[in-house]
Amino acid sequence: MRAEDTAFRTIVDVPKWTNPMRQDHRFVLLGSCFAQNIGEYFQSYGLNTVCNPLGVTYNPASLAIQVKESLSLALSQGEGALPESTLFSLPSEGSGEAVWHCWWAGTLISDTEEGRFRETIQRTFSKLGEAILTANYLFITLGTNVCYRLRENGLTVTNCHKAPSRIFEEVALDVGACLETLGNMMDLLSEKCPKLQVVFTVSPYRYKKYGFHGSQLAKATLLLTIDKICHLYPEKASYFPAYELVLDDLRDYRFYADDMIHPAPTAVRYIWQKMAENCMDKNMQQYLKDYEPTRKAKEHKPFYHTP
Repeated sequence: MRAEDTAFRTIVDVPKWTNPMRQDHRFVLLGSCFAQNIGEYFQSYGLNTVCNPLGVTYNPASLAIQVKESLSLALSQGEGALPESTLFSLPSEGSGEAVWHCWWAGTLISDTEEGRFRETIQRTFSKLGEAILTANYLFITLGTNVCYRLRENGLTVTNCHKAPSRIFEEVALDVGACLETLGNMMDLLSEKCPKLQVVFTVSPYRYKKYGFHGSQLAKATLLLTIDKICHLYPEKASYFPAYELVLDDLRDYRFYADDMIHPAPTAVRYIWQKMAENCMDKNMQQYLKDYEPTRKAKEHKPFYHTP
């Protein structure tokens, strides 16, 4: 046996797509911080990309709500509105001034002026819906099956916005609940966006706060759910093995950030390369190579600034 025939890691094969992505396609990426990482790669190459405009989102229930509500607002052409129960204000930690938030969005969107906030959040949801309606690919990255609901009315929240923990109920969705939630989302997308392809991924982020066993149970729930979705919607849904590439292929703490929880930039870049090699057509791959000097130039930050 030759030395080069011996592999000291598990090689995870990424199946080549029969209908790969093209440079002129439109992309929407929603979900966990891993979706944000990959979305930023799409954006850095100048591709037509919308990435987490409502902020990082982790659980399938919140992601399905964002898709449903954004499509509803986009299709209503300005006639619709978010439910009043989703909009609220809290005193800021510093001044105590009221700051407006939305339970279905992250902390990126907030404002001390109520009217301006309402306009911004409505516009953001509507624009996301428009992007989904015109997209070729929607990437959904699930991080956990755990979601939080308001005790007073059962409303699922995307972000707790540092509100008192006593007002929330923590709920771990089982496979059945996740399947119903994502199945309803897929039915809606099949009806409203017949040409859209939905690509599911599971974030390699490890949820230490739930305990590592609990984190693995959450990932297993998501993986089982996605597998069932892909079988139920074989022409519409697919799975990209980002989780396996980190956990099985790389499988080393040097591919994690300093917190030993998040994937390191090296791991994210490896997954991006695997996606480019197997999920993009030759013309798009060549475009990425040609655009690379421009991308690096944009990332370059000079040490000195000349006034």
